[in-house]
Amino acid sequence: MATFSDMSREEMRELLERLHDRYNNESFIEADPISVPHSFTRPVDREIAGFLAATIAWGNRRAIVQSAHRMMRYMDNAPEDFVRNATEADMEYLRTYVHRTFNGVDFQDFVRGLRHIIETWGSVGNYFETRYEEHGDLRPVFSDFRRDFFAAQHDPHCEKHLSSIDKGAACKRLCMYLRWFVRHDDRGVDFGLWRRIPMSALYMPLDIHTGRMGRNLGLLSRKQSDWKAVEELTASLRELHAEDPVRYDYSLFGLGISGDDI
Repeated sequence: MATFSDMSREEMRELLERLHDRYNNESFIEADPISVPHSFTRPVDREIAGFLAATIAWGNRRAIVQSAHRMMRYMDNAPEDFVRNATEADMEYLRTYVHRTFNGVDFQDFVRGLRHIIETWGSVGNYFETRYEEHGDLRPVFSDFRRDFFAAQHDPHCEKHLSSIDKGAACKRLCMYLRWFVRHDDRGVDFGLWRRIPMSALYMPLDIHTGRMGRNLGLLSRKQSDWKAVEELTASLRELHAEDPVRYDYSLFGLGISGDDI
C-alpha cells in the first residue's frame, strides 16, 4: 500500500476525499452506533442517546447497536425525560442491564452523571460549547467533563467507562461523540448541533481501524494507540483539511472495516 511519503499532499487529499465520498453517506448509519441518536428528533434526546451509545461503543458493531437500542428501551425511549425525572424505582430497573463490562450499576451512575450535567448546564451540548469557549481547546474540556460528570454520586467501577485524557488515554468514544454533534455537512450522518465549537477543533476517534489505516498510509507513526497518537494523526489530517480534519474518520474507518480496495 502506498504511504504518505510516496504521495504528494494533493494525492493523499484526493485519496481520502474519494474514500470520504464512498463512506460518509446515509447508508453508513444503520450499522453504526450513530443510528441510536438518529432514532430521536429532539436535540437533548439525541445528545443523551448519543452519549450512552458512544459509551458502550467497543467491540462488535452489531452488538453495540443492539445493546444501545436496548438501553433506550430501558429508558422508555424518552432519554431526556428519564434522565431528568426517573424515580428510584425507575433507576432500580436499570440494574438488570448489561453490555460486556458495562453493567446495570454503571448505567445508573451514568444516568446520574448526565442528570448532574443537564441540571447544572442545561444540556450536554451547552456544557461542551461553554467549556470550549472558555478554553479554546477541547483537551482541557475533556478533562473538565470527566471531573464534572463524576461529581455526581457514583460507584468507582463506572469510571473506567469514561477515558481520562489526563492519563494519556486516546478518548476514542468522546472524540467520536464530539464528531457526531459538532461536524456538519450535507451528508445526513453527523448532526452538527454544537455550532459554537468549530470543526477544526475536533480530534480523530482513534480505534483499531483508524489506527491501522493511518499507519498504513503513513499518517501515523506512533505505535501506541494513546492520546499522543491521536494528536499525531489529527495533525497529519489537519495538513490536508485544516477546517475539517475529522471528515477523514470516515475514510480511514470505512476502509478499515470494509477491506475495500483504494
